[in-house]
Amino acid sequence: MAAAKGRGKTSAKPSIPQVHWREVRPAPVVLVSGPEEFFASEAITGLRTMLRTEDPSLEVHELDASSYAPGELTTLVSPSLFMEPRLVIAERVQQTEDAFLKEALAYVEAPIEGTTLVLRHSSGVRGKKLLDAVRSMPDAIEISCQALKANELFDFTMAEFRSQRRRAEPQAVQALVAAFSSDLAELAAACRQLMSVSGEEEISTEIVERYYGGRVETTGFKIADSAIAGRFAEAMLLVRSGLDTGLNAVPIVAAFAMKLRLMAKVYGLAGSDAQLARTVGGAPWQIGQARRETRGWSEHELASAILLVAESDHMVKGGSRSPEFAVEKLVRCVALRDFSGA
Repeated sequence: MAAAKGRGKTSAKPSIPQVHWREVRPAPVVLVSGPEEFFASEAITGLRTMLRTEDPSLEVHELDASSYAPGELTTLVSPSLFMEPRLVIAERVQQTEDAFLKEALAYVEAPIEGTTLVLRHSSGVRGKKLLDAVRSMPDAIEISCQALKANELFDFTMAEFRSQRRRAEPQAVQALVAAFSSDLAELAAACRQLMSVSGEEEISTEIVERYYGGRVETTGFKIADSAIAGRFAEAMLLVRSGLDTGLNAVPIVAAFAMKLRLMAKVYGLAGSDAQLARTVGGAPWQIGQARRETRGWSEHELASAILLVAESDHMVKGGSRSPEFAVEKLVRCVALRDFSGA
């Protein structure tokens, strides 16, 4: 009895392998957790392709756990007359009906050979008992689909190219990240489009400009680059063009914040770009760019600019009735390095 209690206690602990979404593999039960829908979609699509390649007779069924009809899961996972393999994908498990929860808990206790059950759970505590049960299984896997932070988008984009044995210029990647930072699926689609149209092994800045120049030229990073370099007229033209075509004020201010903070971190430091990258974080090319951008800036100007960015961030996130005015003020002050009225 004591041993049984011990096993029960241990089973609540997450113990199944955590698998990267690019490395999905078959398992009796696959838990796809986390809020990033792009990663989840890619993982499930990859699993479906893999299983169908193994056996073209694969039957694929989808169900919605939030509007579940009792008995549906039992019907879908049951072997057919000819024993074709089955893939059953349960969406919105975070909003599960009690009936699905009960049947899924019973199923994971005794999975059916030849059937793969995918459970998509994006967030929240609803269905936690089922998640704990899956995580205690000896042969299930979990694909954690967490949202990326802004400073992780560069590496994600590089990985998209590396996954197809391609390279990309750092400036080209930065341009893509700046243009598509608000939507991971769009960013990945842009990478894949460029690889399909370019016969070169390396994706260049020129080809990014050719296909996505209109999107790139009015991004927050493009505006910040111009303002920090002191190109006042160009920066104002870009920000007004961007705002007129629907560019949100928040990512513009975020771009200024990222660039100015990195400039402050490397200001006055000695050593190679690679050495500083290990110390302050970031890629060596980003460190090199930040060091070049600090030329002509004083410590006082950098500090004033960062304080103005903090103020602008508050203004564009509800602190002002005119976030556009706050952004234009930020661009003007940074480009002219005039913080007397800030």
